[in-house]
Amino acid sequence: MAAPPISAIGTLKQAARERALAARAGCDPAWGAPLAEHVLAACPPPPGAVVSGFWPMDGEIDIRPLLEALHARGHAVVLPETPRRGNPLIFRLWHPGMEMVQERFGTFRPTGEPRTPDVLFVPLLAFDRAGRRLGYGGGFYDRTLAGLPRARAIGCAFAAQEVDEVPATDHDARLHAVATERGVITCRP
Repeated sequence: MAAPPISAIGTLKQAARERALAARAGCDPAWGAPLAEHVLAACPPPPGAVVSGFWPMDGEIDIRPLLEALHARGHAVVLPETPRRGNPLIFRLWHPGMEMVQERFGTFRPTGEPRTPDVLFVPLLAFDRAGRRLGYGGGFYDRTLAGLPRARAIGCAFAAQEVDEVPATDHDARLHAVATERGVITCRP
């Protein structure tokens, strides 16, 4: 079966974003605590790995318990800085209690030095078990992951954000796994 044209994919993605936002509306951001437990038990980053996370926006699962636990285990933790459109993300060193700077799109970032992550915990709106993720539409993580081919990408979401199939193109980066409050799903290609 042939893939839909790019314009149709855009329409499918927008509809999927609306459904995903509705699906996560009834979820509690504090479910990030069990997500952290599942990650640390099932797929902890290797010792010495630089780990990226994200500061949760309104409605996203709150992975700060995971970030704090990884920092306590000695990992360098970085959070993204949103660059101008068309560019990959920049990651800056973070530690608990650090003052955060507000950026556009409702995001916050630390002011620490730039570092390149080995493992990325990635926000998303929807995911499927083939590792496709639906983001907010800016393409920042797709560009970033394309430039980090050896990095491991783990989506972070509520279990309610899983769908049968995320509309995607060849340019959409795939995830290795997805962590939710219910456990870690290893994605199949």
